[in-house]
Amino acid sequence: MSFPENDKLKKRLQELEAEVKQREEDLTRFRSELAQANVRLEGLIGQIASDLKTAETIQRILVPTEFPNISGLHFSTKFIPSSFSGGDYFDIFEHDDPMHFGIVVASSSGYSTSALFMSILLKISGRMEARRGSQPHKILNLLTKDLCAGLREEDQIDIFYALIDRRTFSLHYCRLGEVVAVVQDSSTGELKPLKSSGGVVNSRFDQVSKSYSLALNPRDRLVSCTRGVTRAANSKGEAFGQERVMKAILEGPQRGVHELRNEILYEVQKFSQFTEPKRDQTVLVAEVKDRIIKLAKS
Repeated sequence: MSFPENDKLKKRLQELEAEVKQREEDLTRFRSELAQANVRLEGLIGQIASDLKTAETIQRILVPTEFPNISGLHFSTKFIPSSFSGGDYFDIFEHDDPMHFGIVVASSSGYSTSALFMSILLKISGRMEARRGSQPHKILNLLTKDLCAGLREEDQIDIFYALIDRRTFSLHYCRLGEVVAVVQDSSTGELKPLKSSGGVVNSRFDQVSKSYSLALNPRDRLVSCTRGVTRAANSKGEAFGQERVMKAILEGPQRGVHELRNEILYEVQKFSQFTEPKRDQTVLVAEVKDRIIKLAKS
């Protein structure tokens, strides 16, 4: 091999050594940057987890644990919070008009939406006091008008709002989105799914056009549950669904609101192999007492 060729080979080896050294320096720098990014990411994950925990705690505090004693009805409720996605809210509250009381069962797409939703829901009693006798759809139109302005594109909220007349035990209601609401006729055992007043509440929601009414009789039962119940999934990814909710009601205890509520939740938990729920789960059961006196409206 001639000397010029040796010089070329030596020069090429030097170039390769320089490239390897540069690659090693780049790799060291990338590793350092990756380590720093991992530290930042771990901090961000920790902050998100902390924020979710705080939101979950606030959620638990804001969900009512005590309700007024409503003559003529038995109530049973259960709220199971989720660490993954939360946003359920429910309440049973007396109206300023002593002849009426209200029920709200709602589910939103996350804790941030829920906080916004609940802050507005807390105003609902005052608004109802100012508008005695307002139909549910009018109340919800006032509610959603304020609510929609603050919703993100992906936010969704389901609402079941009912107003019960103490004199006639008539149920006036609106049901929006996927929240389940059914009434079981005590005389026949038939389940009557309550009519839908519209789709989910989102940033493009318009308004509710009407309320619906249904007469309640002694021992009739009202059952409502959020989408965390119907969307609970098994190992195959199959959702529990409304049909299984209705089957649980039909096959559940014929008397006792607490027993029926527990039966529904047990069936959901068994279906999902007793895993932690991916969404908040809420079940509300109300039963008209055996002896009620319906009064004529004055």
